[in-house]
Amino acid sequence: MVFADTSALFALLARNDRMHPAARATFEHLAKHDARLVTSSYVLVETIALLQRRIGLTAVGDFHAKIVPLLEIIWVDNGWHSRAIYRLLMSGARDLSLVDCLSFEIIEAKALPHAFAFDKHFQAEGIPTVAPDVPAGPSHA
Repeated sequence: MVFADTSALFALLARNDRMHPAARATFEHLAKHDARLVTSSYVLVETIALLQRRIGLTAVGDFHAKIVPLLEIIWVDNGWHSRAIYRLLMSGARDLSLVDCLSFEIIEAKALPHAFAFDKHFQAEGIPTVAPDVPAGPSHA
């Protein structure tokens, strides 16, 4: 099982994102090895908002129809939300998001060994990310 973050899911669908080649290669690698992708409902909301704003509704439709069915989704309830808020406030970091804090809580609680993520906060948190050796493309995002 691998946790899927917004940074990777967005890059997977955004062909002009500099991380698109790495996201695609990683996604194919994970599929080849029958990895189960786990994410949160907060990551879904964040990904959809980003896709809608930066690419358009067609990308949202593609994400919803082609990617979301492949994900095991942890739906956020009051308990998960409270844990994420506590972690955010305890971090003292203005550049760390509530969504990331929730992701870290889920990764720890479910003992997930890796994350499909390009967000620097995952590595800073000591969470190994999974990615084949694929160079990032030119930055267009």
